[in-house]
Amino acid sequence: MSKKLIIKEDWCKGCAICVAFCPKKVLDIKKEKATIVNEEACIYCSLCEIRCPDYAIYIEGGK
Repeated sequence: MSKKLIIKEDWCKGCAICVAFCPKKVLDIKKEKATIVNEEACIYCSLCEIRCPDYAIYIEGGK
C-alpha cells in the first residue's frame, strides 16, 4: 500500500501551520484552506500531521 497525503477541508481553518513546517513545499493555502500543490515532492515526514491543531491533515497508507 502506498502512502497518500489527505486533507479534510471541512476541518481546516487555514492557519497555514502545515505550510510553514513542510520542508518540501508540498502545501499551500488557497481559498483559505490548506491545499496539496506538489504531492510528488512529499517525503511523508509527518510534520504537517503532527503540527495541525485541527487534525485536518494526515498521511494514509503503509509505513
